[in-house]
Amino acid sequence: MENEENIKGLCGADCSACPDLSDCPGCLASGGCPRGEPCFVASYLRVGGEAAYREFKDGLLREVNEALVFLGLPTAAGLIELRGKYINLPYPLPGGRVTTFLSDDKIYLGTQIPFADRGIAYGVVADAEFLLISKYSTDGTAPEILLYKRR
Repeated sequence: MENEENIKGLCGADCSACPDLSDCPGCLASGGCPRGEPCFVASYLRVGGEAAYREFKDGLLREVNEALVFLGLPTAAGLIELRGKYINLPYPLPGGRVTTFLSDDKIYLGTQIPFADRGIAYGVVADAEFLLISKYSTDGTAPEILLYKRR
């Protein structure tokens, strides 16, 4: 990438380790839409600046931790920006159908709480519209929705 500034996301994320970096125009060059879809993080930063985004992210973390406690799980220390492509698990539905809930090109906030000794992990993914908590094997298979909540 020619412009080193593009490697730093608008949200402060260091995108230099992203496996998609070679074909990404970067947040700054794309106005916060590096994959063609508007990024809610970039929207918060444009409208209210870093303070508005931090307030949103902190509030979302409190909401996530309340849900995790309700489910009897440990709380999360933080949320990070994640591209849907890497966290879009195929969930089985009643009747045998399988579906995904995320857009591969959108950015979400999330975290993973691993229990390696049990061979499972709990994943949290959210944006301004929903909160999803799921359980899956540590290799990402056998996902199960524990909580889906519109925000």
